[in-house]
Amino acid sequence: MLKNLLATKPIEAAPHVDAGEPVEGSLQGEATLKRVLTAPQLVFLGIGAVIGAGIFVLTGHAAANHAGPAVILSFVLAGTACAFAGLCYAEFASMLPVSGSAYSYSYATLGELVAWFIGWMLVLEYMFAASTVAVGWSGYLNSLLATLGTALPNELAAAPLAYSGGHLTPTGAIVNLPAVAIVTAISALCYVGITQSAFVNSIIVTIKVTVILLFIAFGVQYVNPENWTPFIPAAEGPGRFGWDGVVRGASIVFFAYIGFDAVSTAAGEAKNPQRDMPIGILGSLVVCTILYIIVSSILTGMLPYTMLGTPKPVATALEAYPQLLWLKTLVEIGAIAGLSSVILVMLMGQPRIFYTMSRDGLLPKIFGRVHPKFQTPYMGTVIVGIVAVILAGLLPIGVLGDLVSMGTLLAFATVCIGVLVLRYTRPDLKRYFRVPFAPVICTLGALTCLWLFSRSFIDNWQWMSGWIVLGFVIYFSYSYRHSKLRR
Repeated sequence: MLKNLLATKPIEAAPHVDAGEPVEGSLQGEATLKRVLTAPQLVFLGIGAVIGAGIFVLTGHAAANHAGPAVILSFVLAGTACAFAGLCYAEFASMLPVSGSAYSYSYATLGELVAWFIGWMLVLEYMFAASTVAVGWSGYLNSLLATLGTALPNELAAAPLAYSGGHLTPTGAIVNLPAVAIVTAISALCYVGITQSAFVNSIIVTIKVTVILLFIAFGVQYVNPENWTPFIPAAEGPGRFGWDGVVRGASIVFFAYIGFDAVSTAAGEAKNPQRDMPIGILGSLVVCTILYIIVSSILTGMLPYTMLGTPKPVATALEAYPQLLWLKTLVEIGAIAGLSSVILVMLMGQPRIFYTMSRDGLLPKIFGRVHPKFQTPYMGTVIVGIVAVILAGLLPIGVLGDLVSMGTLLAFATVCIGVLVLRYTRPDLKRYFRVPFAPVICTLGALTCLWLFSRSFIDNWQWMSGWIVLGFVIYFSYSYRHSKLRR
């Protein structure tokens, strides 16, 4: 049985793909995913996934409670871990341009059981993250509606459950209606087609990047260097300021980078994946890291870090300067746009991972159905949308945040290990992009991600352990018996 659990999926490096040509094999007459995405669209997908809750919410929280002005270093540390993982994703995505992301890479290198485990972790990263961000989207929308004098009542704009002390308690609200509405609308868009989704995402990304650049251009004029002193506040306890606080801040703002790997889930729909996937993954990561560092520098320079622990720190900093109040409304619009694109890319990625797992027999065939007209994994999109709507409508934003980060960190670490394993087991495979200094980069990437994972696991071990047990129950009760590799 152990041999079956560790069986790897036979692979060959994909041939060079011309526009419109499918790589993933299909049965005669079966609809396949359509190759239409260009390198700029892939970069925009990455930026759309990454720039959202991190830059508009988590920056202030990490600065006020953990790192102070040194939150800049927290972003650098988290970005470094993502850079290591990003290089490994780029090598895999150019060599195996399929839709399964870290799941497919694990299946080819570390065996079926590890592949299932990573696929199960990716559910946390994509579907649960989409629901979590939808709750944040609802908060910004209602804030904007309040500015316009038309805010929704709390009963229809908040989660009916709250999380405190390790328990869920009722709040008196009925449902988070805006969160339900945005997930439903974006799921419908993903159902219609990848081209339309990518086009809408490009528009949204343009809006939010413009707003961020405006904040940088006008906010830098009000930076007071005295607010950066002390740069690393004196430690007040475990994870609270000092260098330990910088590290804890990195594990928090890591959520801000979640999503750059979503570019790899679109590999099956890229026109020229061998060339464009590394550009999309690494290009979006570089752009987002630079923006994060600049914004966090200006934010902590405009206000003392102790005043930034609000749900909307960028807007809070602007409120301190009456001459910048006109920009506050634009920032709220930019936040709504930014969170929308995150939800869009997450809801695009999860059905495509399920699609690949279904084709391997590890999930029911319904997840592998492709719409004959739209050429999208439509049944997976519908199912993911329904579950995401339920989560977004009922749960508060704090319940799943750390779980999302932990699932992503495990996926990143596995991809780093997988690249190194494949270098030794299959050196004959043609690699269109190669990780430089692979033994060093891959090892550092895996160790950094596992280190950050351990910091979050200490506080959330019971939730994470329960999720892992549930995943293995599903695997041994269904997936193991239906695996196409074993048949």
